[in-house]
Amino acid sequence: MTRDDILRMAREAGIGKMVGTDMVQFTPNIFALERFAALVAAAERDSILKMSAENWYKTQADYDAAIRARGESK
Repeated sequence: MTRDDILRMAREAGIGKMVGTDMVQFTPNIFALERFAALVAAAERDSILKMSAENWYKTQADYDAAIRARGESK
């Protein structure tokens, strides 16, 4: 997930608005934060499912290692 993806999801959740390339007007609203968390979780699930569909893993350990490696490479 890129920085732009995160910012897009934050705007979509209603956390803030963009001025140029900066996020402003942070709204610490629990409902907006919950929407943002749900959007991020859904995007991560989609990424993992896509990774799973595109690759074949011999064992669950190989799959687990591939998921962990995603976080380390960013």
